[in-house]
Amino acid sequence: MSYINDNRQKFEDLNSNIENQDQLKKLANGGNSILFSYPPNDEQLYIAQAKELYQDKACFIDISQLFVQFIDQDGWEPFKQYYKELRLSSHKVFKSGDDPSIDLFDLIIHEIKQASDNNKIPFLVRTGCLYGTGIENVNIMEHKTIMSLKLPLVLFYPSRIEDDNLYFLNFKNASKYRCILVK
Repeated sequence: MSYINDNRQKFEDLNSNIENQDQLKKLANGGNSILFSYPPNDEQLYIAQAKELYQDKACFIDISQLFVQFIDQDGWEPFKQYYKELRLSSHKVFKSGDDPSIDLFDLIIHEIKQASDNNKIPFLVRTGCLYGTGIENVNIMEHKTIMSLKLPLVLFYPSRIEDDNLYFLNFKNASKYRCILVK
């Protein structure tokens, strides 16, 4: 019960930002995203609380499941071989830009759009799985699809804030440019 009491204000701030989308876009430099920061060790608690609070309003998109789905598209062995071939630019395996094949970034954007099209608030969870893929929060937040969603994107973001700097997974400096930060 103390967890809920300790974090009530954080969830109230999240809800306020979701409900005030016009204000969100002004404060987020034209963006349409909310970064919901929390200590990485408490991820399960925050996700469970959000699922309870937003069960009817949100679609929870689990990056870890999309990661596995991405690898399963071609199978482990072809993925491993392709990853080895692109070792020096392995980020292109997960986010290839103009390449017509479906990569992890494409899967993420597709799931977010589908949630929004179904009038659900897209919540990205387990975003720590993006570490090492070359996919940064700003890549997602600045994507044209995200910028034009009917409902804002909420990124659950395991991080710490120190001296007004945001550190993904407590150590990697992260962008908070196209979003509102709930801390």
